Amino acid sequence: MATYDFLFDGLGLREWCDAGRTGDGPLSMADLLAKGGAGRETPWWDLPFPSLDALNEACGRIAQSRDATKGVEEGFLAIKDALRFVLDPLTQPLSWILEFALLVFEAAPWWVMFPLLMAVVYLATKSVRLIVFVTACLAFLAFIDHYGFAMQTLAIIFVCAFLCVLFGVPIGIAMSRSDRMQRMTIPVLDMLQTLPPFVYLIPLIFLFSVTEPKLYGIAIILYAIVPVIRLTDLGIRLVDRDVIEAADSFGVTDRQKLFGVQIPLALPNIMAGVNQTIMMSLAMVVIASLVSAPGLGVLVLRGIRNLELGVGLVSGLGIVLLAIILDRVTKAALDRVNAAQKI
Repeated sequence: MATYDFLFDGLGLREWCDAGRTGDGPLSMADLLAKGGAGRETPWWDLPFPSLDALNEACGRIAQSRDATKGVEEGFLAIKDALRFVLDPLTQPLSWILEFALLVFEAAPWWVMFPLLMAVVYLATKSVRLIVFVTACLAFLAFIDHYGFAMQTLAIIFVCAFLCVLFGVPIGIAMSRSDRMQRMTIPVLDMLQTLPPFVYLIPLIFLFSVTEPKLYGIAIILYAIVPVIRLTDLGIRLVDRDVIEAADSFGVTDRQKLFGVQIPLALPNIMAGVNQTIMMSLAMVVIASLVSAPGLGVLVLRGIRNLELGVGLVSGLGIVLLAIILDRVTKAALDRVNAAQKI
């Protein structure tokens, strides 16, 4: 006797439930044990939650949990071809950009990349001490023969973080100018921010080939774009209303007010969002190595698969150094923006 037989018997649905049974199949050990205990009532404190499986035992018309998950899978597979037909041409440029960036970063010799990266750090931070620190970290990675993997990781982060800023800032601006759009966008951002990183890869694996760079590129962008959108929206909304009213009193247009007043004053928050986006891109690059993303994450994955402790720890140290470099540089740039705002 199933636990919830009393429920369907009391509702007069026994005949309807029994009509849903497909017949007697081989019994599992759990079924045999339950059958052996037939006739004994279940104490109220042992009553299981009325889940799909528990209700299915009493009524064959009720679907099981595996039927629900199978339905989701079949529904996704039914629209997979249509989704791929639409998304393939839209996302193909991402594959080309990633392939080009990887080619450039890998082909450029170290004596070109080092001065170039030092110039970028100097333009962003104006800090000689930080330039020395970045150069020392890159030299260490090159000394242990991890320079090529580090450049692959930097190439992917550069492309994905740039695209996150390119798309995220306009979305954040649009959210700040429309309460309705903010209400519609926030649930999507909440979903993207709370999904575990591995979950991003599941539908993409079915839509794109594992050999296509856009597979991990889309996953990284979806995972890392949330902070820059949120903080752009927040930064513009936090601009002092007195400043906005003063701009309105001078008769400036909405475009002039946005680019001349709101964005400059919101720049510290936007830069903080860029910092978080870059760090989240780095975190996702490591996970994306499961779907053929090159870089230091490949060495971490190799250390896990082959139980090579040294390989895993040293490559993990390389990722830590890259994270410190990216964090220090973006924070130094943010400090310069904050200092300029106070002048």
